Amino acid sequence: MAVAQFDAISGDLNHNIACHLALMEEAAKQKAAVVLFPELSITGYCSGLLDLDAAALAVDPQGQALADLRAACAYFNMAVIIGAPVKRPDGLHLASIVIARSGEIAAIYNKMYLDPDERGWFDAGDQPQQITIDGWNMGLGICYDSSFPEHARGYALAGADVYLLSGAFPRGRSDFRRTIYFPARSLENTIYLAFANYVGGHDDMAYGGMSAFYGPDGQAICDAGTKKSGIAILDLDEQHLRETREDLQMLRDCV
Repeated sequence: MAVAQFDAISGDLNHNIACHLALMEEAAKQKAAVVLFPELSITGYCSGLLDLDAAALAVDPQGQALADLRAACAYFNMAVIIGAPVKRPDGLHLASIVIARSGEIAAIYNKMYLDPDERGWFDAGDQPQQITIDGWNMGLGICYDSSFPEHARGYALAGADVYLLSGAFPRGRSDFRRTIYFPARSLENTIYLAFANYVGGHDDMAYGGMSAFYGPDGQAICDAGTKKSGIAILDLDEQHLRETREDLQMLRDCV
């Protein structure tokens, strides 16, 4: 699978979707079956626009806005996890949208832990969302979710092998925080962690990239660097996961 990072333009869906398509093509050349994108990847993390009218930025997962992405998934035989505001009967949510290899919408996860600014724009989700691709069970998370150990732990106890974390981590204090959170979440749950972030800057925020994979032993495996759009790619290793869980039995001993 691949994690993808790019320099978004706030509120410019055409630009942002074009970046998605280019990164999907790059991932397809390396035979990736799944690509994870950052938080709110379709709209950008556009706090200024969200302050003005958050509901106006909502994306219909079944609508025309995502038609090219859905077609690309079918063409490349690739699943993607993208981010956008989504309006549902219970409110406006900060969502991860899973598009299956067929191009169909497979799942939607609504961010459960909203940071203080986001609570003025979105309603919190109340349900985790797990998906299965090629036999790998994957739990969905978004940025601030990773600050709460019980979020990833809940997925691990429910059988997840991978924690998919879409983020919008700016440069500064979050650079240090993720060096703590991500190894901890992967190690304490003996799961792979995949993280996708932005590079560049939009809406007065500068982003540090470092989209990355962490192994079930907490070790950083690979990353996409700090400056350029691109991907990091990893072949998930079932034997490594199994051997790590035989050695580190926290999941077995915590219940």
